This record gives sequence, C-alpha cells and structure tokens, in this order.
Amino acid sequence: MKNLGQLRSLSTFLHTAKNLTEFSAFTNHSKNPIFLPHRTIPPPTGQDSDFINIAHSHLIHSEWDKLDKLASALSLFRIKHILLKTRKDYVLSLEFFNWIGLKNPNLNTLEVTSIILHILTRNPLIYSYRMCESSPRVFDLLFKTHAHMKKFRNASDCFRWMKEYGFFPTIESCNAYLSSLSSLNRPDILLAFYKEICRCRITPNVYTVNMVMGAYSKLGKLDMAIELFKEMESMGLACNVVSYNTLIAGYCAKGLVASGMKIKNAMDKNGAPPNDVTYNTLIHGLCMEGRLHEASKLLREMKSVGVNPTTVTYNVLIGGYGENGNSGMALQLFDEMSVSGVKADILTYNAVIMGLCKEGKTRKAAYMVRELDREKLVPNSSTFAALITGQCTKNNGERAFEIYKSMVRSGCHPNRATFDILLSTFVKNEDYEGAVGILREMVKRAIAPDFDELSSLFDGLCRCGKEDLVMDMRNEMESRQVMPEEVKHPPIDIIGITRFRIAGFEAYHAFDSFLEYFMTMEVCAYFAYRPRLMRTS
Repeated sequence: MKNLGQLRSLSTFLHTAKNLTEFSAFTNHSKNPIFLPHRTIPPPTGQDSDFINIAHSHLIHSEWDKLDKLASALSLFRIKHILLKTRKDYVLSLEFFNWIGLKNPNLNTLEVTSIILHILTRNPLIYSYRMCESSPRVFDLLFKTHAHMKKFRNASDCFRWMKEYGFFPTIESCNAYLSSLSSLNRPDILLAFYKEICRCRITPNVYTVNMVMGAYSKLGKLDMAIELFKEMESMGLACNVVSYNTLIAGYCAKGLVASGMKIKNAMDKNGAPPNDVTYNTLIHGLCMEGRLHEASKLLREMKSVGVNPTTVTYNVLIGGYGENGNSGMALQLFDEMSVSGVKADILTYNAVIMGLCKEGKTRKAAYMVRELDREKLVPNSSTFAALITGQCTKNNGERAFEIYKSMVRSGCHPNRATFDILLSTFVKNEDYEGAVGILREMVKRAIAPDFDELSSLFDGLCRCGKEDLVMDMRNEMESRQVMPEEVKHPPIDIIGITRFRIAGFEAYHAFDSFLEYFMTMEVCAYFAYRPRLMRTS
C-alpha cells in the first residue's frame, strides 16, 4: 500500500509526461537529439530464466495464490525482467508492482519504481532506455517529482545518472530541488547544489539566484548575497521584487535597516515596486530594534501607496509593542485590524495576550482567550506560555503551574523559556517543593535548566537542610544528560577562610569543623553553589 500511495503521489508526473507537447520529438529514436549509450541488464539464464517464465505465466493468468508461493525467491534481477516481459500490459505491470510492495517493499527500489513509471508513460529510465523506448524528458520529470516530494536521495541519484549519460535536468527542475532544500532550512546543501548547477553549465534564472541569495543571507554571508545581486545584470537577469525583498531581509537580519530602506526606496524606479513582504520585512527589522514609532510610520506609508497591510503586518507590529510594554497600542492596532477587514489569527491573539501578561494584566488576557472560542481558534503552546508568564509576573506560582498542567493536557509542549520562568517564580517565592516539581518535569523532558535558577534552587534546598534531595536531583540530571555546562567545573573559594558563618548557622566553627561539614555539602560545590560564607570580626 505504501508503494501504491507513492504512485498516486506521482500522478502529476505521469499526467505531465503524457501531455508534453514536445514529447513526440523524443519517442522516435531517429529524432532523439541526445545520444545515450546502449545499456541493458543481462539476459536471464538457468534458474532465473525458469523462475521468470513461471512467474510470468502465473501473472498473466492471475494465479496470485501460486505467485504468493514464489515471493520468497524474488530478487531485483528477476523483478526487472518480469516487468519488462509485461511492459505491453501496463495494468498487469502495475498490479505486479503493487503486489511486490505488499510482499517485500524493500525490493521496490528506485530502479524498479523508475521502470514501472516508464511503462506507465511508455518511457523508461536509464537502464531500460533502449528496451522500452525512453525519453530524456522523463528523467527530468522524475527528478523534479522526487525534488517536490523531498526524496533527496532519489533525486540526487537521478541527477547523477543523468549527468553520467551526458544530459541534465532543466533549470525549472533544479529550482524545485533548491526550493525543497530551502523549505527544510538547509542553505549549506542548497549552495553546494548551486555550484553543481554552475559546473554543469545549466543556466540559472532569476528564481534560482533569488534562492541562492536567500541561502547566503541565512548563513550570514550578506556580502556574497550582495555580490550575486550585482552580478544579475551581467547574467542577463532582471531583478524582480523577490530579489529586492531577499536582499532587504538580509540587511535587516544584520541590523542594517537603514540600508534596507535605501533598497526599498530604489525599487520603484527600477521597475519593481515594493509589496507587502517588503514593508513587513522592514517593519519587523524596526521592531527588533525597538524603533516602533518608525515602524508605525512605515505602516501609514504602506497604506498611502496602496499596499494593503496583511495579518503578518499587524502581527509584527502588535508583537513589537507588546514586547516593549505598550499593550495599549497593541490593542489599538488589534481593533484597527477589525475595522480594516484584516482577519486576526492565533499569532495575533498570542501577541496581544503576551503583551498584556507581561504587564500583569491577566484579566484582560483571559478575556482575549475567551475570544479565541468565538473565533474558532485553538490555543497553542505560545498562548499557554503567555498566560503562565502573566501569572509568574504576579508571583502567582500555583496558578501558573495549574495553567502548565492544562497546557500539557491540551497536548501542547512547553519550552525551556516557559520552564525557566516557572522555576524562577517558585524559587523567588521560596516554594522549593514546587520548584523541585518543575525541575523534575524539565528533567523528564530532557530540558536543561538555567544555571542561575538551578544554583538558587539548590542554595535554598541546602539552607533548608535537604542536601540528600539535592544529591538525588544531581544524579537524576546526570543520568538524563541535562546538566548545565556551567556546573561541570564549579569554582569554590575556601582559601584563607578561618572564621566564618554558614547560612543557617549562627555559631562559629573552627576550620576543621567546616571541612567536615563541607564534605556533606560536596553536591553543592558540584552545582557551583557557594555556601554563604560570611567573614566575622
């Protein structure tokens, strides 16, 4: 069934192949402009020949029960020959292919899948090229299909085989491969493949260059992106709005919003007027720098030039005001969205709720949460994290923990920031039992706690005489490998201490008594917990 699903996913490939207007130019060998060496598989002999003939006989007579008994003796070599024997009957070939998928999916390799695809389009892949009257165009379509499906190994194999036989995919197919790599955030591999495109002398188009510029920007190589942008004219390519937006995003990511603004101002005269993505990118850059007044000014400019703000535009601005403690302006923008007919999404609500919660306005935040139901929006991890932040801001650890439990029950996953603020609140309230509960939750989820918060927690536990609990938590954290890096080499300064007082002890101790006590506190040293040694007169 898995292979049947794969074939359905490739239906676009089959449909495109059948409807290619230039396809007929390849179906006749005398018209095929690309020379391919004659490669085939060896003819079957001996037991292989007997097996193939018997299996073929069972297949054409639909004797599937008899064919089932032969399944254990199938091999890749035998499967390929059986498919070739049935290639005139594509329905039978497809039934056999699906049957293999049920009996032994591992035998439906890329090569076998390629053969069945070629049979279905009356065109084969490389090894069956001469046997089934193939077309190089099919290779290109197969490469593109694997690229769209993010089957990178198969796509790479297909590209390598094409290169071996002296022809290459179209730049459109290469762009599909680059696009899939970009969506998986692999700019390093994207750039490596672009170099291969250049080596193979496949001419890139503007879409190719835009993706490469984006990859350079993601890797922090803005200078390379700028250089490529400048080379576009010499490559015979006209920059489009995506080219400019990509460069602006690179500048903003580096904190160079002013340079991004210069690019935006030059877009109109270069025949590529800025769009909503241009403005959204610049507004985000300004918000990241806390320049909210300028960001709002850009929103007004956006409207004045006829570029309609989108949900993303408002989300960025609302988030910026919320982060900077101006929930009032965030709510004003939220209302403006409704008046302008821009639909708010869960990200909009999360930004408003977080802004309110950071200011401790939990009642207003709760009202916004109730609105989610009316808008048929489902709270996500960020929604719960904002509500937890609101309760922690008011030092209401118990209520925050209740929201955390609701978060888990809803199937949402807290991140380290959520745990850190919970841990900090419990420690601040000296609720060490609750803090240990939070720490255990973190360890269970393999999330390392913040070093300072961990130190404060173990400081408090040791002052309460719970050194054994500290030791237990240390062992548990070691076993789950969630130990903060800072605690691996703790500095404990006890040199020169002659008279001191340990936190929780009012009496003076001699130095040897301190060392005896300190041995029981070694776990605190392990966590860089410095016993509060206070010199006395």
